Amino acid sequence: MDKKRKRKIMRIIGVIMIVLGLGVLSFYGYRKVSRELYLRRLLDNNINFEIPCLDIKVPVLEGTGSKQLQVSAGHFEGTGALGKGNYCICGHNSTIYAEIFNDLDQIKIGDEMYLVDNDGQRTRYAYVVTEYRTVEPSETWVLNDFGDNRLTVISCTDDGKQRQVVVGKLKENSN
Repeated sequence: MDKKRKRKIMRIIGVIMIVLGLGVLSFYGYRKVSRELYLRRLLDNNINFEIPCLDIKVPVLEGTGSKQLQVSAGHFEGTGALGKGNYCICGHNSTIYAEIFNDLDQIKIGDEMYLVDNDGQRTRYAYVVTEYRTVEPSETWVLNDFGDNRLTVISCTDDGKQRQVVVGKLKENSN
């Protein structure tokens, strides 16, 4: 093969590689942008959960099925209401699904957490962290009503074998 032909083949291969690279980058860029737009829509239309010190702000969808937990936190059906009873939510601590609670183990007693209602007035409920513990998955007593107004946040530990439980008590006059 002569040099001219080799250069032409290399040039064609180079152009093909550039086009393929741009295609892959465009695909992942589109997915990232569409995911971000979907998250913004969920934040605008649902209750929001925030832990400012951990830079967490996620929508809370009703239910704890895989569909909800892949994109947001989920509210355990049958547990408290906003600002009343034991309002229990959960979310993934995972690099596979939504990485919502990957830093939950960094929370400290006294930190603040918020639930923001999308009720037109954006009513904000402030909770102060009073408890952090690790429990077995079978210990569902953490979902019980304890006769006070609290927020219970549940996520897996890093290895997925146990559950992290963060409890925050409602601050008076937080509305």
